[in-house]
Amino acid sequence: MPQPSRSPSPELDPELFLPDPEPAEVRYTVISVDDHVVEPPHLFETHLPASLRARGPRIVENANGAQVWEFEGKRYSQVGMNAVAGRRPETVGLEPFRFDQMRAGCYDVHARVEDMDLGGIRAMLNFPSQITGFCGRVFAHAKDVEVGKACVRAWNDWMYEEWYRAYPERIIPGGIAYLSDPAEAVAEIERNAARGFTSVTFPERPHAIGLPSLWDRGHWDPIIRACVETGTVVSLHVGSSGMHPIPPGGPALQIGATMFGQLSLGACSEWLWSGYPVEHPDLKIAMSEGGIGWVPMLIDRLDNIVDRSGYGLGWDERPADVLRRNFWFCTLDDPSTIALRHVIGVDHIMLETDYPHGDGTWPHTQDVIARYWGDIPAHELRMMCSGNAAKLYRHPLPEVVLPLDA
Repeated sequence: MPQPSRSPSPELDPELFLPDPEPAEVRYTVISVDDHVVEPPHLFETHLPASLRARGPRIVENANGAQVWEFEGKRYSQVGMNAVAGRRPETVGLEPFRFDQMRAGCYDVHARVEDMDLGGIRAMLNFPSQITGFCGRVFAHAKDVEVGKACVRAWNDWMYEEWYRAYPERIIPGGIAYLSDPAEAVAEIERNAARGFTSVTFPERPHAIGLPSLWDRGHWDPIIRACVETGTVVSLHVGSSGMHPIPPGGPALQIGATMFGQLSLGACSEWLWSGYPVEHPDLKIAMSEGGIGWVPMLIDRLDNIVDRSGYGLGWDERPADVLRRNFWFCTLDDPSTIALRHVIGVDHIMLETDYPHGDGTWPHTQDVIARYWGDIPAHELRMMCSGNAAKLYRHPLPEVVLPLDA
């Protein structure tokens, strides 16, 4: 399929946006394993079969003039914190807004790469946004099964044709799958792997969003086997199965953001005890956006329930060893707990920039690394900033990988 011609980036409103930053001084080769796309308005109009487009997702305006997705009678907003890169902090809220109130790098790959260059970011793995439910769950629950399956394929085709193929050395291709039907999911994982995808994102806790539990082996066995056989990394993004329960009257934003890591702790424990990492030593699971501070605590607990209580006995391998072998973790910085990196395994820690979200470090990623990790040995920095991600996702590194040894 031919690439659509690039439209000029919209003029940014200076009342909403900070001036473009100066290009960052590149001191570290950065491969970010957690960033996001904002699906452009033309995605489904272009990539769905013509006979299904009228039943597919489309952009509409709500009563406030904001642009939102509409699908099967429901509306899916691009909430403010989802696309705030470059915005003036005082202009950021949680209300839905318009595409001309985002940097074009949120939804246009050419502008994204320009922003990557400004921020000193070599490559990115990009997760979906609201219209997919971050992991394809919206389409997995579509009432119109034919359209739900077609939307998954359309999203993956857009990622391949327009996002990945334009810059194969800058983009790590990750897809979604139609998880309500194991045969359909397997076919899509295999189709994507054949054209270079190295990752698929699943909901962290499938049972929490109405999909079969990980212990429903008839459902998940073929899907997990397809990931192993194709070398596809299972990427689990925090919050893809919902947020932390908020007490009545509690501040949802603050409590939800604070408890992100706990969501990853719970999901990682469930995937570990599903038994799939023991049955498939080559299964690769990446925990995204949950940080790493909780990982040493989990390792301590896994050792405790083997050595003290005996609750964790039953495998021929120690659960903590399985965790260190099969799971990878990503961090924005974790300044207090990066000192525990050897407990986790330096070779299983990766970096994220979380562009264009509110937690993101763009365009200051290089400075953030220097500030919090600057005293870490160069060979470890190369691993965590780019080498581990390149190895896991089979992505090329440049000829020279920074930082160099002193």
